[in-house]
Amino acid sequence: MTDIAKLKILFLCTGNSCRSQMAEGWARHLKGEEFAAYSAGTKPHGLNRVAMKVMLQAGVDMADHRSKTIRQLGEIEFDYVVTVCDNAQEACPVFPGQAKVIHKGFDDPPRLAAAATSEEEAMGHYERVRDEIRVFVETLPEGLEGLGRGESVQLTLNL
Repeated sequence: MTDIAKLKILFLCTGNSCRSQMAEGWARHLKGEEFAAYSAGTKPHGLNRVAMKVMLQAGVDMADHRSKTIRQLGEIEFDYVVTVCDNAQEACPVFPGQAKVIHKGFDDPPRLAAAATSEEEAMGHYERVRDEIRVFVETLPEGLEGLGRGESVQLTLNL
């Protein structure tokens, strides 16, 4: 399937460093024939090295991923925008076209890891969220179809 015929899905979080990158990685790895997957952040600040490490352990190489803003993606008309953190949900801009905006929040591994008492516990937070995101991505597109694809969404631009 050509990229033009694929569903275009954007995973959006605040930093575009961990959760949205994991979601993009899983979507490309597991659903690359069905989706053109992208990720971005409302305030990107670079890839999280631990997120990259746990994804690589699961067989997904994110070495070519870059932390980016929505504007850096250009004029892509997304079918779906999935916010993966509460801050991104609140700051989600208006998207051109008929993008359906959906929120599916996941815990913030860096925040949880900062309170961990051991490296093993810290890694466990990343691994758990990585696996939860995989399960979510595996449900796509069916998990999104029932949510009303093609509805026009009006949100406030807070970039």
